[in-house]
Amino acid sequence: MAEEGNQPPATGEETAEAIKQAEDVQTKMNLQALPIRAYLDQTVVPILLDGMSALVKERPPNSVEWLATYLLKNNPQAANSGSS
Repeated sequence: MAEEGNQPPATGEETAEAIKQAEDVQTKMNLQALPIRAYLDQTVVPILLDGMSALVKERPPNSVEWLATYLLKNNPQAANSGSS
């Protein structure tokens, strides 16, 4: 208990970060519990549909590679995973 008194109180920024991390963990747990279709609908389908819409407008000769690049560049989960 003496150690706790040596630490300064958490700042608003630290508290906000802790809350965000807790929400991220809860979201991941909720995703794991979803049925397959609901999981895909929430995680993959929106970005995949956006990519496919852009693909048909662009119509590149290497469509699979183009779509893969689109998905990687526009991945909404990239900020959460730390990869770029």
